[in-house]
Amino acid sequence: MARTLDIVPVSEWEFFTLPRPMVIAGPCSAESEEQVMETARDLAARGIHVFRAGIWKPRTHPGSFEGVGTPGLKWLKKVKEETGMKVCCEVATEKHVYECLKYGVDMLWVGARSSANPFLMQEMADALQDTDIPVLVKNPVNPDLDLWIGALERLNRAGVRKLGVIHRGFSTMENTQYRNAPGWQIAIELRTRYPDLPFFADPSHMGGDRKYLLELSQQAMDLGLEGLMIESHCNPSVALSDAKQQLTPPDLLTLLESLQIREKDSVDQDYREGIDQLRAQIDIIDENLLYTFGSRMNVSEKIGEYKRTHNVAILQTGRWDQVLAGMKEKARKYGLSEKFIEDVFNAIHEESVRVQNEVLARGPQA
Repeated sequence: MARTLDIVPVSEWEFFTLPRPMVIAGPCSAESEEQVMETARDLAARGIHVFRAGIWKPRTHPGSFEGVGTPGLKWLKKVKEETGMKVCCEVATEKHVYECLKYGVDMLWVGARSSANPFLMQEMADALQDTDIPVLVKNPVNPDLDLWIGALERLNRAGVRKLGVIHRGFSTMENTQYRNAPGWQIAIELRTRYPDLPFFADPSHMGGDRKYLLELSQQAMDLGLEGLMIESHCNPSVALSDAKQQLTPPDLLTLLESLQIREKDSVDQDYREGIDQLRAQIDIIDENLLYTFGSRMNVSEKIGEYKRTHNVAILQTGRWDQVLAGMKEKARKYGLSEKFIEDVFNAIHEESVRVQNEVLARGPQA
């Protein structure tokens, strides 16, 4: 059964101005009142309406800078009073939520480590019961879509209706140029299931280096996401956390002005006719793919019968390694990435093994 979220459209939050992107900006960490106010004034002067700052910082090792804690909330309150900006910060415990509500923080976000923990999510959801404060939820550290959705559902069931998400990429053991692998396919799947959910990208944590921020921000806009959360510091070189990925307010404005913002759709007649023809071609190709997959699984079932008859194990890893290597080589001729081919053919192989397992489960052939 399809699940839905009862949410208030972001246009009714009175936080952001159009056109896209909606922007949330500010330092990784609130380090001092002077640093917070200088950064906030500069961002406000450049048209940023929502200010972020980390008050409590979840760090891997003890002894690292873990944020200034509750005293920093007074600085956010001063930002509101002096600049008129909305302010937001990350919460990771029930206590954080209550402190933010007490100091009038306008919006909260849940970090990647917290969204992966259903116990913490439920505690924070209970603390937010029937409040009107907007909450954004970052994707879990690992690419687990159901865990991400579960975090949203817990908040929504507690009455949080001003709800959105932040895509910040995923931790990976693979070598990648980015701090966190973008994993855009997970974001696309969530977007497909909940098209009305306000969707931000966090290129700062995704890239881990300011040199990647423009390309990742542009990718987010090309996918039609509504907004960006970007870290900005008045003097990144002396930042107490994540110095490498923060931009000065002037550099942030340069980045935003460099983005090409595409429309989500077009009523142009030439576009409508052209896109409809291409989509019709895609539909035919997809149906042919389904027929091909079905034919392949029929052959896999016959292979299972042969293996059952001759008492042969299902897995033949040497054979599969050869097949996959061959497919990757052929894929280059069609301009297809090795990663795509590996993912597709591994999925096909898993289904083939499942089909053969079913055959063997029937027992010895009579």
